[in-house]
Amino acid sequence: MIIRQAILRHGRRIATRPPRPWTRSYANQADIEGIEASLNRSLKETHSIESLLQNQSSEPIPQIDNETHTAPDLSNIQVVENYHRLKRQQSQTAHLGSTLTPHYQPHTLLNHPPPPSEISLPLLLASQSHLGHSTSLWNPLNSRYIFGIRSGIHIISLDVTAAHLRRTCRVVSGITERGGLVLFVGTRKGQDRAVVNAAKLAGGCHLFERWTPGSITNGHQILGRCRMQVVDEFDQPIPGLENQLLERPALKPDLVVCLNPLENWVMLHECGLHGIPTAGIIDTDANPTWVTYPIPANDDSLRCVQLIAGVLGKAGEEGQRRRRERAMRGEVLYRREKFEIKPKEDMGETGGDQDAVHHAGGSG
Repeated sequence: MIIRQAILRHGRRIATRPPRPWTRSYANQADIEGIEASLNRSLKETHSIESLLQNQSSEPIPQIDNETHTAPDLSNIQVVENYHRLKRQQSQTAHLGSTLTPHYQPHTLLNHPPPPSEISLPLLLASQSHLGHSTSLWNPLNSRYIFGIRSGIHIISLDVTAAHLRRTCRVVSGITERGGLVLFVGTRKGQDRAVVNAAKLAGGCHLFERWTPGSITNGHQILGRCRMQVVDEFDQPIPGLENQLLERPALKPDLVVCLNPLENWVMLHECGLHGIPTAGIIDTDANPTWVTYPIPANDDSLRCVQLIAGVLGKAGEEGQRRRRERAMRGEVLYRREKFEIKPKEDMGETGGDQDAVHHAGGSG
């Protein structure tokens, strides 16, 4: 009885209640569609704002994910931040300062040295060729090369330097034109590249390490095992003559160019004993009588040394070019050696004499 009364009482309430669940479900679906449309419109507006900011700002604006609606974290990417900071600083400071044209480039004197015809006083002045040593260290024999004194330092006359450098260039060019061998020597720190490039241009030999005493006076013992080869007037090697070079004495240079005479006085003394002409950079503290062709200049300036070595190398290159042009016309200005070529049985060749000149291979 009690259960029946309870069902009747609650049944009337359920029957009189309106159908709310169906109405609520319809209302929720409409609300969801409206919210999604609103979100899509918001995303479109956000993307348009981001693109506008990207064009106006130098730093990147993080893109918002369409699914998570969050931006990626770029706080840990230090490289990206540093790069954009550098670009921003460059754009802000690019218009500051001054532009110097033309300006000094250290590699120019090594890779593209000026020819002897371009020697000028401003070039020598820019290379610090005029700076000498203290007046207390001077050699009185250099008085004819000194222009004056400033702050206790001797100033070398650049007119004299240019004249002596041009004279040495003519000597180097004439020796290489006649098939002579030029040895470039520079044993100070930093002179190795200048010495090698000058020897390569002039087709000679180079030495940038310590000079071995007796290399000229006792060259048969010290340099007897050095490789030698026989070349023709076009510098083409002639094979098959290596055995005939074993008993020949070591080659002696026809000219020695020394970039630091103070450290290589032993070599200059040996050259003087054997009558080998020498050329060198003479500073105010050096003895100009040590070399045959002195070049008064600053031997402590690496830029000055590179300039002088490059100019002399260019002079040697010009002489080599003229020698090859004469060889094309059949003119030879040097004495050619006589070599006996042995017959080859497999080719049926007959023996005879071959005119050639023998050169030493490698460095000095």
